[in-house]
Amino acid sequence: MISSEQRTLETHRQAEVIRHTAETQIKVRVDLDGSGKANLATGIGFFDHMLDQIARHGLIDLEIQAAGDLHIDGHHTVEDVGITLGQAVYKAVGDKKGIRRYGHAYVPLDEALSRVVIDFSGRPGLIMNVPFKSPTIGTFDSQLAHEFFQGFANHAFVTLHIDNLRGENAHHQCETVFKAFARALRAALEFDPRAAGTIPSTKGSL
Repeated sequence: MISSEQRTLETHRQAEVIRHTAETQIKVRVDLDGSGKANLATGIGFFDHMLDQIARHGLIDLEIQAAGDLHIDGHHTVEDVGITLGQAVYKAVGDKKGIRRYGHAYVPLDEALSRVVIDFSGRPGLIMNVPFKSPTIGTFDSQLAHEFFQGFANHAFVTLHIDNLRGENAHHQCETVFKAFARALRAALEFDPRAAGTIPSTKGSL
């Protein structure tokens, strides 16, 4: 019988999802048991920087190629990347046997501090309280961070609580959110050696 530790080392939870609409064409590949490698091209530089935080701090190998209607704005691209990434993570995580299910993280960056809590509950939900100090970060509309996480939560079927506890610089605020999300995701997806092969729920399914 393969232990949780052996399963983590010897198998990789991988998935690929392609999503094409009239507004975007997106391809996402994930390896939840990766080393943090990223290959990202969304056409939005700051967004690529944030997605890189997910890969690096979540220890997820992540490939995202997106072509969207950026001549309008970044809304459809960012939202649809969130949707497609959520679908890929949901597909890759499988039956959730042996995972910790819950994860949380606090991450600081200079004056900013954010907390993210995630539950692979099977019930999608997002509570996000991030009072950005600027409406834009470079060319990135800070409101789109919410659209990304809403798309992810809805399609990964997770409950997600995101709070920026303090911060004066919008770049710092957003970066702490994405880093904390990555760390919480990593913790929730880890295998629990004391719960090998079991569903982390009294209901017996998630």
